This record gives sequence, structure tokens and C-alpha cells, in this order.
Amino acid sequence: MASELTAAGKVDFPLYVVSDEESGRVLVAAEGVEGFFVDPEEESPEVAFLRTHEVGKGRRRTEDAVMAVMNRQQEKIGEYLVGRVVLGYTEVEEPGGNILRVACPVFGNRCEHPEAESIWPRWASGIALEKGEWLRWPESYQGAWLHVVQNFWFASNRRAARYGEGEVFHLDGRHIATKSGFYCALGEAVNGPGGYFGSNLDALADCLSSTSGEGPPARIVWWNFEASQRSLDRAFLDSITELMRECSVDLTTR
Repeated sequence: MASELTAAGKVDFPLYVVSDEESGRVLVAAEGVEGFFVDPEEESPEVAFLRTHEVGKGRRRTEDAVMAVMNRQQEKIGEYLVGRVVLGYTEVEEPGGNILRVACPVFGNRCEHPEAESIWPRWASGIALEKGEWLRWPESYQGAWLHVVQNFWFASNRRAARYGEGEVFHLDGRHIATKSGFYCALGEAVNGPGGYFGSNLDALADCLSSTSGEGPPARIVWWNFEASQRSLDRAFLDSITELMRECSVDLTTR
């Protein structure tokens, strides 16, 4: 598909590629997907693929579909286990030969983070992420940013573990105003920009107890901790502190 896309000219990424999980046969590949990144309470009965580059011939349905998110380098950076997909009607072709729209009247699982649709293009751009980039988005997007981080991490065949070098890692409490923000900051501190190191307490415990990678951090320094105390609830902070202690991580607050 890479050579076909190059020959087709300008392509907007990410590219969403839906295929049968067992056979790998592609059902549809498109530059956009409408109605997939939605709040569960606002789901419509239809999902549509926009500006398609490939539509499977013959087989147009599967009960076990996966949707890969591809970047500009034709690398998989995300993946969704969709389930049932039935390709429906198509709209007229564009001058370049691409089908404008392919509807799916019946669709499986969707992403419950609507903001992720706006975030994935940044990850697919091929431009390296910068430190603190998650802070440039509205605070309400932090949950979706964390979702993309986690999805990318495991779609790229990484484990829930520390890969970053060093033993001491630093968090700035001035920038941690939400629980999602805490995990965004921690993942970046431990594994670099766009890094993952847990998305909830259970996931953090998995990272801290992992035998892969470099092992748990020896020490984490949480600067301006009082600022985070004003934003995060006491129970959450107590749970984080207790978990760090159980995993032999020296958590220092300043």
C-alpha cells in the first residue's frame, strides 16, 4: 500500500486501515473516519470512511476487524479492536480516483475519546514530539492524549516498563491538574516525550513491578507538590504514595 499512496500524490495522515484480524485482508483504508471517535452517549448508527484509498473487493464484512492508525512513514502507531464491520454504500469517486465516502451502517466498538481524532494527526506527522507538548492542548484533552499515548505504546510493541535512562525522575506539580495529567507527566518523565508509564493505578503497578526494561525508577521527585494537592483529591495522592512505597520507589515531594 505504501507505493500506491506515494503514487497517489498528497495524502493526509493518519491513514485508517481496517482489516480482518485473522486473515489480514484489508476492507478499507481511508484518510478520515467519521463517527468513530465519539462520546458513547452520542453514537450514531453509522460510521463512514472518508477519502478512501482502498476498498476491499468481494469481501465487505467481518466479525473481527481491527483498525490500524498509520503515520506518514507507513508505520502502525495505533490500533483499535473494532469487531463487526459491514461496508455499505459508497459515494461518487473524486477526480483522482479515490472514493469520497464509504458508509458502515453497522459498526462494532468505537473510541470513547472524541478529542483523540484531533490528536492522532499530530502523532502521525512524523515530527518528533517535544517535552511538555501535552500541555499545549486544552486541559479537557488530557484524557484523550493519555489514551493516544497508551495506544501508541502498545501498538508499537513496547511493554509496560521503564525504558528511560537514569535513576531519578522529576515531575513539576505546577502542571499536574488532573489525574490524566499526572500520568502524562509521569510517562514523559520516565520514558521521554510521548512516553507511557501507566494510565491508572493498576497500570502503574504493572509498570513499577515489570521485569522488563530498566526496572522501576529508584527515585521520583515531585516538585511544587502543593500545587498538585490543590487540584488532585487526597485519596488519589495517598494511593500513589502508597503504591510507590510498596514498589520501593523513593517518592520525594517538594
